[in-house]
Amino acid sequence: MSLPKAPVAAKTPHRIEQLGRVRVDDYAWMKDDNWQQVLRDPKVLRADVREHLDDENGYTKAVLSETEALQAQMFAEMKGRIKEDDSSVPSPDGPWDYYSRYALGAEHPIHARKPRGQDGPEEVLLDEDAMAKGKAYFHVGAASHSPDHALYAWAADEQGSEYYQIRVKDLASGADVGAPIESAYGDFCFSPDSRWIFWIWRDENARPAKVFRRAARPSPGGGGEDTLVYEEADDGMFLGVGVAADDSHVLIHVGNQETTEILLIPASDPTAAPVVAEPRRVGVKYAVDHWSDRWVIRTNDDGAVDFKLCVSDAAVPAKATWRDWVAHEPGRYITGFAAFAGHLVRAERVNALDRLVVMARDGAEHIVAFDEEAYALNLEGGYEYETTTTRFVYQSPTTPRQWFDYDMASRERSLRKTQEVPSGHDPSRYVARRLYARAADGAEVPITLLMLKDTPQDGSAPVLLYGYGSYGHAMEPSFSIRNLSLVDRGWIWATAHIRGGSDKGWGWFLDGRKEKKPNTFTDFIACAEHLVAETYASKGRIAAYGGSAGGMLMGAVANLRPDLWGAIIAAVPFVDVLNTMSDTSLPLTPPEWPEWGNPIEDAAAYDLIESYSPYDRVSAQAYPPILATGGLSDPRVTYWEPAKWVAKLREHTTGDAPILLKINMEAGHGGASGRFDFLKEIALDYAFAVWALEKGWKKA
Repeated sequence: MSLPKAPVAAKTPHRIEQLGRVRVDDYAWMKDDNWQQVLRDPKVLRADVREHLDDENGYTKAVLSETEALQAQMFAEMKGRIKEDDSSVPSPDGPWDYYSRYALGAEHPIHARKPRGQDGPEEVLLDEDAMAKGKAYFHVGAASHSPDHALYAWAADEQGSEYYQIRVKDLASGADVGAPIESAYGDFCFSPDSRWIFWIWRDENARPAKVFRRAARPSPGGGGEDTLVYEEADDGMFLGVGVAADDSHVLIHVGNQETTEILLIPASDPTAAPVVAEPRRVGVKYAVDHWSDRWVIRTNDDGAVDFKLCVSDAAVPAKATWRDWVAHEPGRYITGFAAFAGHLVRAERVNALDRLVVMARDGAEHIVAFDEEAYALNLEGGYEYETTTTRFVYQSPTTPRQWFDYDMASRERSLRKTQEVPSGHDPSRYVARRLYARAADGAEVPITLLMLKDTPQDGSAPVLLYGYGSYGHAMEPSFSIRNLSLVDRGWIWATAHIRGGSDKGWGWFLDGRKEKKPNTFTDFIACAEHLVAETYASKGRIAAYGGSAGGMLMGAVANLRPDLWGAIIAAVPFVDVLNTMSDTSLPLTPPEWPEWGNPIEDAAAYDLIESYSPYDRVSAQAYPPILATGGLSDPRVTYWEPAKWVAKLREHTTGDAPILLKINMEAGHGGASGRFDFLKEIALDYAFAVWALEKGWKKA
């Protein structure tokens, strides 16, 4: 077929001098100077930028028009694997069982409750689908009942900008309580006495900057006055709020990727000024929870790279009061813990496999683990502290999610729910494997494979290689109803557990950040080469896939080894790294400096970032087919990053493979908000991969 003519972006050279270095950005004009307002109201986007993005969307639609039937088929398959009237396992709290459920065909869930342990009448707390009607985008962040069960609060975002509005409803009358809270982060908590809501304000640059307190039940006629509780002076910190497991304290979390500070407010005096537990120290992370008569602290202090647990009997758990409790063991990454009255459960990861360790107050402990070659095991939070029951979710690439209630005293497991796949799923048709690729420096990089048992291992099968590799996020070997639409077509789905993630511990993350960031890219390439060497794949028959920081990975490997890939899918890709890390007005720039370095003040950081920043390293070479996607109101990876990258790729590529851009003009970082609408975006990605590996643009 003959491709339609691709949009040609105007070039307006913009010269930037920084630390004695000069760069010229021909496509800087794509950034609307009024971007903060665009986040809140996409209609105010500058006309020339909108015209260009509309042209790009039209071009992508035209080029991929022949895949529309495949997209529709894949979407139908994915939707057919979802139980349309699905519901969660009820979570008990006092006299009620709380749960969420979907009505048939609904994009968004209903939050509801019933009397505990009874099949009594349902009380609807929040109907997200009804609230989303008529809105192009609607997403609920935090949603919770008050501890006295009389109020229900939720945070809703109607643009994808992650500016949330928090509303509170009186459950007896159904009426809203007080005026909505505006310009909020999607996180809040009730005080244990149900009298107050603690919430986080986002500033004009979309950063969480202040914690406020508001009466949960304002005085009659009042709209609710907000009292400043805490203001963070460092633009590089994120904020969070929560409540200790035993309801003893409200906790304010301050932190970035490498440093933490926790502030405490006693539940007995919720209007008291917060007190710092342990003052922040660069490079020291810690989390605290109160376990009846003591604090439990998870920390990497004192060289505990993969974290250890400490305890403190002090009212305020400063470092001087910490006593080692669960010692640090290199390679055993303690990822978190949950406290109950008589037990504490810690989550661990060893060599990219999860396990849970149940600890009694007398120090006795036992392990909860499974036998599959690759699986994911996660705690699911509950409301109750005075219980011997915890809940965890087990899954693997071949095994749908299973929810277990686990009695920590008797060690009995009770299967509460298995994820239903209405169109059918036979795990015996598939095989999951764990391979290890050797990186250039000798590191063993895990790869998880999912394939049909009869898929040939002769290099003929198309392969999708997925990666992320940033912020310490592990790529868990989970079950996906989406990936089966490729696997069932004879594809091999491969997940690369590369450095920059915490798949093999926190040290695995540290080996893929800042000056070691290039390890992330070379690990991914090593995984692809290993799949070729083991005849799972062939060069040029691998589709690489990653999103956000994983999109940066896609851009980097496109520049480093374009010959390996038959397609690259870069979802909301962070590709304009040097410019973004040099723009302090952007929401994530100061908080991201610990991850990438600060190119404004540090020449070495500038040179390092410039050496791999995908946008800056685009050069004259034959790039594979590339699909980049983005969201107009995305505050994390702004729309102009993929737009600029695509324009520069088209300008420089020496090949004929199409470079495509798809911007969702009504969504943010997470894409479409509805559970089915989101699947349409995934179906587009997968159909592009099939089309690209079949060289659809070359066919007459």
